[in-house]
Amino acid sequence: MQEISCLPFLLFLPWHWDHGLSAEKTVPPVRAKGSATVTMTAVNTQKMNNDSNKYQSRRDFVRKAGKVLVAVPIIGLPVVLSTRITTAGTVWQIDPYKCNTCGQCKTHCVLTPSAVKCMHNHQMCGYCDLCGGYLRQGTKTINTGAENQLCPTAAINRKFVEEPYFEYTIDEALCDGCGKCVKGCKDFGNGSLYLQIDQDLCVNCNECAIARSCPSDAISRISDKVQYIPKEKI
Repeated sequence: MQEISCLPFLLFLPWHWDHGLSAEKTVPPVRAKGSATVTMTAVNTQKMNNDSNKYQSRRDFVRKAGKVLVAVPIIGLPVVLSTRITTAGTVWQIDPYKCNTCGQCKTHCVLTPSAVKCMHNHQMCGYCDLCGGYLRQGTKTINTGAENQLCPTAAINRKFVEEPYFEYTIDEALCDGCGKCVKGCKDFGNGSLYLQIDQDLCVNCNECAIARSCPSDAISRISDKVQYIPKEKI
């Protein structure tokens, strides 16, 4: 009997078996990998959509905020204009009967020196030899020496008229609005010296810095046809 060799069959069988196993082993990972790829793609797409929505929301917020920022000044413009209209035709001025010579007219004005100056009502003045607005309190000699003058800038000029009268005039260019002479005249004289805002110097601010800080509310707006509040009595 002729022997039949099984070698070709045996050689074929392992190769086929291995190939089959290999096919069975490799196919599921491929399918799993493909499924994972599809799932990951869906996740990435969802994430991109969320990021897009988030960025879109930010752009919408910035766009709306920009509209608000543009609208607010436009809405507030009539208020500003109406404020300017109501202040037209008026000027800031001091009521000499309310002023308590606190000294803030010198320090709080936006101008240096201050637009507030000392005024003198000569009809009220007694032309005193011993002037409380001119001489420092406690002075031993009555003369024009700088050490005897109350005014720190020597803005008050003293001129002999006749015995015992002297005339006092204010050099407004030197006056800084400190109010020391006004206080001295009110305490020891008849109050003919008083503070006023010089309208030739005042820039007529919308909100006066002195008026805002005045403890006696002596500064307010008056008609520019009047401009000054004169002091006619003590």
